[in-house]
Amino acid sequence: MPLPDYLQPGLNLVFVGFNPGLKSDQLGHYYAGPGNQFWRFLYESGLTPRLLSPKDDASLPGFGIGLTDLVKRASRGSNDLSTSEFRSGLPILEQKLCQVQPRVVAFNGKSGYAAAIGRRCDYGQQSETLAGRPLYLCPSTSGALPMKREEKLKFYILLKNLLDDLRTGSGAR
Repeated sequence: MPLPDYLQPGLNLVFVGFNPGLKSDQLGHYYAGPGNQFWRFLYESGLTPRLLSPKDDASLPGFGIGLTDLVKRASRGSNDLSTSEFRSGLPILEQKLCQVQPRVVAFNGKSGYAAAIGRRCDYGQQSETLAGRPLYLCPSTSGALPMKREEKLKFYILLKNLLDDLRTGSGAR
């Protein structure tokens, strides 16, 4: 069984993963790999008021955050997925996002999104939107990404700032 989507109207933010890892698939919870920093980054950036764990994934909509994946098939890593899987997942994702209309859509990592659209991307807020919503690319929270923890966390803090700005009406492109 693929991981369920945790999506509903009125969300501030939807995180989109590339696809579930084997540990997440085995346990039935998002970002369950032992080295994954997703839950800690949510808390340390201020996106959640307390530290959650993978077992809390179904409760995230209560914090205004949804979860889904671009590709629902589990694998050891996103390198095990084909470009066509990423590209075919994008219209399905857009349809889901059109239904729930979150304030912001954020990808956990950029390579899957880049494969889906066929070009390179940088981290941070993008000039394009997805399903008419502001689009943000975060560094992957996987321990496999060779980027310093503090550098990754900085992008999650900037995402929190973007959400705060949108709530107060003080900005976003």
